[in-house]
Amino acid sequence: MSQAPADAATPLVSAFYDRFPYPGDPLQDGAPPGYNWRWCYDTAFSSCTGRLPNLAKPPRILDAGCGTGVSTDYLAHLNPGAEILAIDISAGALDVARERLRRSGAAAVAAGLRIEQRSLLDLEGEGLFDLINSVGVLHHLREPGAGLLALASLLKPGGLLHLFLYADAGRWEIHRIQRALQDLGVADAPDALRLGRQLFQDLPENNRLRRHHEQRWALDTAADANFADMYLHPQETSYNLDGLFRFVKSSGLNFAGFSNPEQWDPARLLQGELLERARSLPQRQQWGLVESLDPEISHFEFFLSRGALESSLWARDEDLLAAFGRRNPCLWGWPGASLLDPDLRPVKLDPEPLQLLQALESSAPGQPLADLPLSWPPSQLAEVGRQLWRQRLLLLSATP
Repeated sequence: MSQAPADAATPLVSAFYDRFPYPGDPLQDGAPPGYNWRWCYDTAFSSCTGRLPNLAKPPRILDAGCGTGVSTDYLAHLNPGAEILAIDISAGALDVARERLRRSGAAAVAAGLRIEQRSLLDLEGEGLFDLINSVGVLHHLREPGAGLLALASLLKPGGLLHLFLYADAGRWEIHRIQRALQDLGVADAPDALRLGRQLFQDLPENNRLRRHHEQRWALDTAADANFADMYLHPQETSYNLDGLFRFVKSSGLNFAGFSNPEQWDPARLLQGELLERARSLPQRQQWGLVESLDPEISHFEFFLSRGALESSLWARDEDLLAAFGRRNPCLWGWPGASLLDPDLRPVKLDPEPLQLLQALESSAPGQPLADLPLSWPPSQLAEVGRQLWRQRLLLLSATP
């Protein structure tokens, strides 16, 4: 019997996460708090294409490297009826994941939920998935490219792969702390956490590495597992933007967009004439400019697709009025007029957008926007609908 494929770093990484199950989010009863739209297939697909996916049934989802089950919990609750396979190489992390998902009731909202100790390199025979989530995983492989090819082989045509990988520039200080702790023999010590935290206390108050940790990462690493994952991990790879796109190209998949696009908008950093000059650059050069100007970017999060995805811009009123709408499920505060949008930014709905969403909620399934019970002229209905779509409060489809 042949041995299942494994990455060279698997024994080290598995033992590390058995010792420090990650992420260290607390367990709780009931559904997880809030939402993350990147883990909702409808909103993720709509973000990449401008329209809802055309599926006859709920999606098949793979959570490749689920850790303690935080992502799996959201995937289950944000995709009711989905079939979900959650895998990880760490038995210790999976013990926490099973308890988390038991307490949250995730199995009751998923059509099928499996949690298994397996490598993402060992999924032959599992079929294809509509959505693959692999956040913070590939950069802990000795051969990340092999991991990406394995995930690519499991993705359906038109499906989405969501990845999160470390970025070089924003981890400059982290890398130096990691190397220092390795040189000091701390990383493998029984009291590694105590000694690691002691390092920051011993460094002078004006030391750049100490200041950077205290100002940026102290809260995120308050949980021991999170501190260990950042500073004590035995295997890590990071990328710059050019390296990232070479990595993506090697998979044969298509880049479908950043899942934090506002971070890559030059308007976040520039204004006036310099912003105009930035806007005139090709898209990749705009992203490169942002990378140059913001050395705090510590990760890349993005979607890949199997095959190019067609975008729907809903520019013609006729197309928009014939479309079928759905309120974005990742909103906080509905049915009120004061909401948090998918990115948790406050939104105050004017009367007309609120009326349209209310009419949509109360209408029969499969009813196009033009047939909603609103006594508005078509031009007004199209204008309000397009406004809601641009705000990502309304999701649209050309088919019911």
